[in-house]
Amino acid sequence: MNVRPECVPCLMGRVLFQARLVNNGSEFEAVKAAIDAFSKEFRTGRNSASMATEVHRKAYRAMGVRDPYLKLKERADLVAARYLGRAEEFIRDSDDRIKAAALMAAIGNIMDFGAGLAIDYPEEFDGQFDRMVAQGIGSDDTDKMTDAIKNGRNVIYLFDNCGESLFDALLIREIQSIGARVVGVVRGEPILNDVTLEDAERAGIDRVPDRMLTTGQFAIGLDLKMIGEDLREEMSKADLIIAKGMANYESLADQKLETPIVYMLRSKCVPVASSLGVPTDINVVRFVK
Repeated sequence: MNVRPECVPCLMGRVLFQARLVNNGSEFEAVKAAIDAFSKEFRTGRNSASMATEVHRKAYRAMGVRDPYLKLKERADLVAARYLGRAEEFIRDSDDRIKAAALMAAIGNIMDFGAGLAIDYPEEFDGQFDRMVAQGIGSDDTDKMTDAIKNGRNVIYLFDNCGESLFDALLIREIQSIGARVVGVVRGEPILNDVTLEDAERAGIDRVPDRMLTTGQFAIGLDLKMIGEDLREEMSKADLIIAKGMANYESLADQKLETPIVYMLRSKCVPVASSLGVPTDINVVRFVK
């Protein structure tokens, strides 16, 4: 997805947010580094995820911390775990278990901290769960997704945020129950509150997919030019890719993929919502072939 002017205050707000999380006096240096990166990267036609990666790369170096969101990620997993029983019951009682699990996964995408778009702290999820469940899926291609799963064998599942990933695990189990093999993909290095392999192991979701790989990258979303051979091989034989969250959408939406892809997210900002042709603040399951 191409960067838009609205992306600038969003990214700068997140840079300041994470520098304050670190609380080591690096706020000025982090913001300056981000501004310097913006001056080089912000231009018409620039991919928003790729640009954000470079902004955060410079800001992380200025902060001198590998994982500024670690404590928030741990809290997000604890908050999400409190809702797993209700989510499992919702799926179990549904006439369409895949659709119900997709809704649970989509609402988890609200756990996106520091941009001022959704919630800033995990505990705010407590006031959002019932509202989002009641909304249902506002833009719904789950039937197409289900058909693609049933007609294929191999599914790539690109994870996004911690906390959210516990709900993703419920959907992965439902996909496996209808005969598909699922390869989970997490971030190669800590970036924002996204899931790394260490985070997946801590939350116990690393054992849910049939195989777990990483992007091998410090990157917002997935940079296809930089993926390793194992992931490249798995993607070459995938029948479907499920890309969770706005970061994966932003990084892949303008790529030409041979494999059908499902973007599953909460439409938390105007640029992403308008790119998808949907309102903000809804749950989205979008199938693209």
